[in-house]
Amino acid sequence: MKKLILLIYIVCGVLKIYAQNETPNILVFYVDDLRAELGCYGSKTAITPNIDKLASNGVMFNKAYTQQAICAPSRMSTLTGLRPETLGIYSIFTPLREVHKDVVTMPQLFKNNGYKTVSIGKVYHHTSDDKASWTTHFEKEENSYLKPENKTLLERLKAEGKPQKGPAFEDADVDDEAYKDGRAAKYAIETLNELKNDKFLMFVGLSKPHLPFNAPKKYWDLYNKNDFEIPSREKPKDMYKLALTNWGELRGYHGIPEESDLDDNLTRTLIHGYHASISYIDAQVGKVMKTLEDLDLRKNTMVIFMSDHGYKIGEYGAWCKHSNLEIDVRVPLIISRETGYKNRGTGATSDALVENVDIFSTLVELCKLEGPKSDGKSLLAVIDNPNMIWDGVATSVYARGKKIMGCTATDGNWRYTEWRDSKTHEVLAAELYEHKNGLLAFENVSGNSKYASIELKMKTLLKTQFPRNAVPFLQNDIPKKK
Repeated sequence: MKKLILLIYIVCGVLKIYAQNETPNILVFYVDDLRAELGCYGSKTAITPNIDKLASNGVMFNKAYTQQAICAPSRMSTLTGLRPETLGIYSIFTPLREVHKDVVTMPQLFKNNGYKTVSIGKVYHHTSDDKASWTTHFEKEENSYLKPENKTLLERLKAEGKPQKGPAFEDADVDDEAYKDGRAAKYAIETLNELKNDKFLMFVGLSKPHLPFNAPKKYWDLYNKNDFEIPSREKPKDMYKLALTNWGELRGYHGIPEESDLDDNLTRTLIHGYHASISYIDAQVGKVMKTLEDLDLRKNTMVIFMSDHGYKIGEYGAWCKHSNLEIDVRVPLIISRETGYKNRGTGATSDALVENVDIFSTLVELCKLEGPKSDGKSLLAVIDNPNMIWDGVATSVYARGKKIMGCTATDGNWRYTEWRDSKTHEVLAAELYEHKNGLLAFENVSGNSKYASIELKMKTLLKTQFPRNAVPFLQNDIPKKK
C-alpha cells in the first residue's frame, strides 16, 4: 500500500512538472527610459544586484533594440508584435485602439487562451488602451512629489498659469511605497499570491528612471554625486540637422534652462537622480522575484526584463531619447526561465541582433499558442543557443513631423540611417556611425570613400526592411487634444 501511495505521489509530481512545462507563466518587467546602465551590462556606476542576479540565471542580450525610441509606439510594437511602420503610429498622442480595433494584442491572445492577464503600472503608454484585454488592470498613477516645498512650488506654478512641471528630481526620505513604483511592486506581490494556482501573463510596468527622477533618499545615498563624470557634449561631426532633439521633455521641468546647456553641477545631480531611480526599481524587481520564489512559481515562469527604449544623460550635450542614435534604440533585455531550456540555472550572454518586436512571437511559441501574423520572430532558438548565428540586421524608425522619416539599421558594429521624405522615400540625408567599441560615435562617415563598401552593405540591409519603392510611411496619428 505504501509503495502504491509513493508511486501515485511520484506520478502526480511528474504530471505536475509536465503540465507546468506545457503551460508556463509569463512575468515581464517593462521599464521606462532605461538604457543598459546596469551592473550586469558592465556599468561602472549603477548598483543593481537584483537585476544582475536575474541575468546570472538567464540569457542577457547585448544587442537588443527597440523599434522606436519613444514610449507609446515602442510599447504598442511590443504588445502587438507589429512595427510602428505597420501600425502607422509614431507619436505618443495616439492610443492603439483609437486606430486599430481588430489587431490581436498579446494580452488579448493570452486571455482568450485561458490565461489571467495582469497589467500593473505603465504597460501601454495610454493607461486605458486595450483595457478589455486585461483580466486585472491597475491604473498607471501620475507622477507625484512628496517634499512639501515641491508641492508648494507646483501649486504656485499652477496659480500663475505656467505650464511647467515640478523639479526634475526629488529625494524624499520615505519608504519605497510612498512613490508609485514601490506601490506597483506591492500590487504585483499581492496579485501573484492571488494567482498562484492560475496560468498568468503579468506585466509589471516600472516608471523609473523616467523623469522626474524621484526616488527615496536611501537610493540616492548609494551614490556619491561627485563620482559621476560629465559626458562629452561634443556632437558627431556632420550629423544630420534633425538627428537630435532639443532634449525632449526635460526642458519642461522647473529649474531647467529653456535653451542653454546645463552646468556641471546640475548635470551631475540629474545623472545622480537617474542612477538612484535605477537602484530604486532594482529593489522592486528583487521584491517581486522573491515572492515568485517563495510561492514556488519561479521554476515554471518565464521572466523577461526589458526597457521600452534607451536614453541619453548628457551624451552629445543632449538628454532623453527621441532619436535614431544607438544610445537611444539599444535596450537591456534579459530572458530567464529555470526549466525548459538548455541554459537554465546559468548566466549566458548573446550578441545576437534581437528586437523588442520579437517578444510576442517568442511567447506565442513558448506557450504553444496560435498567434496572429507578426513582424517579429521567436527567440526560443537563440535562448537555447545564445551563440548561434542569428539575424544580420535590426531596424528602427523615428519621425520628424509628418514629412520626414528616419529609418535606421544596425549590423551590430555599424549604424546606418537614412532621413527620407515620408511619402516619396527620397533620401534627404544619410548617416553612418561605427559602434564597434561602444554606444557613442562622433563622426558621420557617410559619403566617405574609405567606408564605401561598408555603406553599401548597410544600405542593402536597410532596404530589406525599408525598400525605396515601398508605400509611404502612413501616419494614423490623431491630433493632440487641446
